Amino acid sequence: MPELRKDPLAGRWVIIATERVRRPTDFAHAPAERRSGPCVFCAGRESETPPPVLVLPPPGRAGGSAWRVRVVPNKFPALRIEGDLERRGEGVYDRVSGIGAHEVVVEAPEHDAELGMLSASGVGEVVRAWRDRIADLKRDERFRSVLVFKNRGAEAGATLEHPHSQLIATPVVPVVVTEEMENAGVYYRYRERCLVCDVLRQELDARVRLVIEGPHVVALAPFAARFPFEMWLVPRNHAAAFELADNNDLDDLAAVLRVSLRKLDRVLTDPPYNLVLHSAPFGAAESPSYHWHVEIVPKLTGVAGFEIGSGFHINPVPPEDAARFLRDASAG
Repeated sequence: MPELRKDPLAGRWVIIATERVRRPTDFAHAPAERRSGPCVFCAGRESETPPPVLVLPPPGRAGGSAWRVRVVPNKFPALRIEGDLERRGEGVYDRVSGIGAHEVVVEAPEHDAELGMLSASGVGEVVRAWRDRIADLKRDERFRSVLVFKNRGAEAGATLEHPHSQLIATPVVPVVVTEEMENAGVYYRYRERCLVCDVLRQELDARVRLVIEGPHVVALAPFAARFPFEMWLVPRNHAAAFELADNNDLDDLAAVLRVSLRKLDRVLTDPPYNLVLHSAPFGAAESPSYHWHVEIVPKLTGVAGFEIGSGFHINPVPPEDAARFLRDASAG
């Protein structure tokens, strides 16, 4: 029997189409043909990108590449960092000048070094680059929030194959984060507890949607997953702002993220996916109600008229089944 489930954090409804239950093999797709490097992000082509804003060198390694992670401004930014922030109205409409920052995190010097295939320390360098860049951009008073995201595969919006993620700092708070903040705030005002902390406690007790349990970070299939094999990575201890995460949380996030991506690749044969980090806006870094988390969304199904018109998503794989497939998959 199909059922509707409500995501308590986002406030959205999802249709879990249980009568369409599908196995991972039902989403089989031909892996996209990859073009071999080198490209502008490869080692030796550094002069073809803007000057880096952050470089993380390989610790204790002589010779070889001079870096493990580079962060550079996007050559074709969605928002530009130069200029003054101007807000104005035009009747019922609002305008804000297109001020922001758009940066690319080059995750490895090698062209074919997928994030999940890096060493644990390699993934750790990437998540540290995310944290350090958010912390730096936070100092700019024009910015209200930073969104970290990764598009893997053309179906997920990637235009370059070299593994990379991106950050965009905005002068307004993204609507999705705003809605999560509002729903989490309502829950906190009524119960004086963090909604995500309570969700995590319940999932750890129920154990049907858990995928990976690290000492500091847990990967799970959310109760109202919008898409097949969607996963959330959530820190066990309450924390609103990712840029304040300590090294223990970052190390475990890297370990859990690495295994999560390897399991997805094993179960779904290298699927395209989007990864998004949701962190509290800069003015709410100490929020007792908001809880940062990473969302991983494989791009296996499309969005059609019903989804666009209703705001509902239809998920043909119950998250309990998705979690079981992922738990049982090897990460080797």
